[in-house]
Amino acid sequence: MARPIDVLPKAHLHLHFSGSMRHTTLLELAERDGIQLPEALVEEWPPQLSAADEKGWFRFQRLYDVARSVLRTEADVRRLVREAAEDDVREGGRWLEIQVDPSGYAARFGGITAFTDLVLDAVASASRETGLGMAVVIAANRTRHPMDARTLARLAAQYAGRGVVGFGLSNDERRGVTSDFAHAFAIADRAGLLLAPHGGELRGADNIRACLDDLGAHRLGHGVRSVEDPALLERIAASGVTLEVCPVSNVALGVYSDLTSVPLPQLLAGGAQVALGADDPLLFGSRLEGQYATMRAAHDLPDETLAELARMSFRGSSAPSDVVDLAMKDIDAWLA
Repeated sequence: MARPIDVLPKAHLHLHFSGSMRHTTLLELAERDGIQLPEALVEEWPPQLSAADEKGWFRFQRLYDVARSVLRTEADVRRLVREAAEDDVREGGRWLEIQVDPSGYAARFGGITAFTDLVLDAVASASRETGLGMAVVIAANRTRHPMDARTLARLAAQYAGRGVVGFGLSNDERRGVTSDFAHAFAIADRAGLLLAPHGGELRGADNIRACLDDLGAHRLGHGVRSVEDPALLERIAASGVTLEVCPVSNVALGVYSDLTSVPLPQLLAGGAQVALGADDPLLFGSRLEGQYATMRAAHDLPDETLAELARMSFRGSSAPSDVVDLAMKDIDAWLA
């Protein structure tokens, strides 16, 4: 019999802040404040999405912005973080790096510094309450000016070693020029932060190379389309760059037609380090355990492969050595 996935120890490296919200919490907060949600977030949830064109991405981003709008109070933020931690623990999570762009919440919560303080305090509290190791990746928005990214990189640098472990770059990969964000990533790099821009989902090998060459990426948010270029995949495998692969969102956004088309076996065969992530469970309807379960079913993965995916998630993380060592032992025990 296949071993239960919910007790396999995992590190979660690709989870967006508002996108981590429980659907039930979204509905409850919206009702509390009289916020009219679109049907795609109510009766039609999870929504039917596509990012094949600009209109499709705009619809996806609009739903994300609507979901973010229900976070009105400090208690709402703390609840979101605590519930995200509880959900990961329930599914075998031992370590979570949650990604947030503070500028998207600054107007309501007193500025980017005040909001970052709130998130870090909420993360520390949730970690104590649930036992889940947690950290924050601050991400810039590539649809905004690169100067905004520099501001966020300086913010992330100020909190390096105090709960912030990385710096990212998110939103529509087809927008903006990746190299324009090199200065921001240099700021983060000098602070010793892990560099984890999105790349290789909506665009292919060209943007992955830009993330590696211009931004110095240590991890790639998605990176799944590196499989299209054998030389690039070989480079990624040799360098040890971890790919944060999110299968369910890849299919939901139209990058692949179905789960059997997500090229996880090819990435692994090419030697890539892969950490499965849930991306935005609120919009895609699947959390961390679901990524493992769908890939097991779609590709008939043996438990040895699932165990190695779990190990790679810790190797690619910024988790402390004691967390990693214990997780590795428990992964071996799960397999044994």
